[in-house]
Amino acid sequence: MPRQLWVEEPASKRRMPDAVRTAAVRAVLIMSLTIIQAMVAFLSTLTGSWLAFPMVLSSVASTVVATWSVLDVWVTRQVWNQRNGVVSVPSSSARQIRRERRRSRRAERAAERDGTGGAIGSRQNTGDFSRA
Repeated sequence: MPRQLWVEEPASKRRMPDAVRTAAVRAVLIMSLTIIQAMVAFLSTLTGSWLAFPMVLSSVASTVVATWSVLDVWVTRQVWNQRNGVVSVPSSSARQIRRERRRSRRAERAAERDGTGGAIGSRQNTGDFSRA
């Protein structure tokens, strides 16, 4: 039996949303270009080249842009979490407590519908008023 060359494994973490991933890729590209630019500015300063001064100025500007792009990743992630919600996995004990509360509420509502309790059952014939 031949061994498989590629074995598919489930991902340990969830995939980033598209908007956040796009911002992150943009930030990585801008940061890498900024590091290259800073290195060229440093080396041209060491050699005394005429290119040193313009490269230092542009390195400062690109550092500001790189910082902005990293902040953009953070803001995009926060906005995405607020708009689409965060998937939370409650513990089993919390789930059990909620389940018990739900059962008791259902039992109370069923008792009210049967007419065994509550003032809501006495407001059946109120016409067009709210039945809340």
